[in-house]
Amino acid sequence: MKGFRFYGFVVALVVLGMIAAACGPTPPPAAPKGKLEIFSWWTAGGEAEGLNALYDVYKKKYPGVEIINATVAGGAGAQAKAVLTTRMLGGDPPDSFQVHAGHELIDTWVVAGKMEPLTSLYKSEGWDKAFPKGVLDIVSYKGDYWSVPVNIHRSNVLWFSKKVFTDNKLEPPKTFDDFFKVADALKAKGIVPLVMGTKDGWEAGHVFEDVLAGTLGAEAYNGLWTGKTAWTDPKVTEALNNFKKMLAYINTDHSALTWDGAGQYLIDGKGGMMIMGDWTNGWFMSKNFTGYGWAPTPGASGIFVALSDSFGLPKGAKNRDNVIAWLKVLGSKEGQDAFNPKKGSIPARVDPDKNLYNDYLKSAMVDWAKDAIVPSPIHGAAASEGWATAYKDAIAVFVAKQDVAATQKALQQACVDAKVCK
Repeated sequence: MKGFRFYGFVVALVVLGMIAAACGPTPPPAAPKGKLEIFSWWTAGGEAEGLNALYDVYKKKYPGVEIINATVAGGAGAQAKAVLTTRMLGGDPPDSFQVHAGHELIDTWVVAGKMEPLTSLYKSEGWDKAFPKGVLDIVSYKGDYWSVPVNIHRSNVLWFSKKVFTDNKLEPPKTFDDFFKVADALKAKGIVPLVMGTKDGWEAGHVFEDVLAGTLGAEAYNGLWTGKTAWTDPKVTEALNNFKKMLAYINTDHSALTWDGAGQYLIDGKGGMMIMGDWTNGWFMSKNFTGYGWAPTPGASGIFVALSDSFGLPKGAKNRDNVIAWLKVLGSKEGQDAFNPKKGSIPARVDPDKNLYNDYLKSAMVDWAKDAIVPSPIHGAAASEGWATAYKDAIAVFVAKQDVAATQKALQQACVDAKVCK
């Protein structure tokens, strides 16, 4: 009986071996191949280098995929968003596209049912632990995650020429009174005190959001976007008057320049200060310019006006599997540490290799951890797309006409139209 059992066992092994030999080893999952179209507005120095660094990581992992770099020039997506809207509404979405995390993503594309949720990817990749709660909150809607944040940018940075400030024995201004004293000193020396480019239409709105934060403080500033602070508040009047006074010190050719065109003034030593997001850090690096310093914008020490670039998965994407692979690269430590040092931003993840980042970015990491975090309207974090556009347009008109009362009325109406203010 024992021999019979042993014989049966041997036969079973032989049969299993024959089956295995016939079937062969289990093949590994097919490597991604085909194409991947990535839509963004990253064309300026620093931005383009950062995007190419991400492409390099992707190509190393997935060499069989051809990346189509579908970029539309224009800071803050000024031109790209119109092109994207046409494609999304026309049923021709790019495989993945750059979008500001927050209201721009949720209100524009998620609520409209144009995106796939990424919650299962977050869990499988461990991103629900790799990203801090504040970041997870802005990419969440109705219990799901909807895009992968690749970075954190700071809006409220005052950049200055170290040589100009040293030569004129100046210190970066901490308050608005300090700012106007510095501006007067620079103007007296024939140096443009505050450089600005307004060609794309969004730049003045960017500067003004930082003036608002510095004038109102974090709590009241946040209230502007939730309805707790009225746009008719006297502090908003004060902010508009601060901005109006600042406009007396800007370059006369601002309407012909983009943000980076204005930044050239600092490189050339013809300008003293510039208020712009910290992608400026990446742009300076791309120009091999090291003679810049930085500080929080006037009145905004201890406040971090934040925004985040992210990518998601549109419904109907032609190369869905390749997009999933792309998103995995974006959310990885390797991808974020390849991208952000060149882009001039800090990672959305909590575990960066800090040795890869320059002094400005290390300082931004410190501030991100301790400052009051408030959202940027001009970059899609604080307000819906329609409201942000109305805000942007009101401030663009203000630069031309400088009518405080009319602008304040327009801002209040925009909040009412957005169904946030009464």
